[in-house]
Amino acid sequence: MTWIFSAAGLVLAGLAVLGFAGARAAAAARALKREVAAAKARLEPGRARLTPRGDETTALGGVPSGLKTGTR
Repeated sequence: MTWIFSAAGLVLAGLAVLGFAGARAAAAARALKREVAAAKARLEPGRARLTPRGDETTALGGVPSGLKTGTR
């Protein structure tokens, strides 16, 4: 009977360790999500300024229609 209680105690200790590690991983993921959102917010104004607006001579792929390669 002592072995059963010992095994149950070890299982609970292992679950506690896994729960602690999982909680730390979840907290790190939330922090990373905040950092990515902050970086995106810092980069967005520059991206909007540098993105070409395209005109009637630029195809959807961003290559002028007269310069397409691989088509016949």
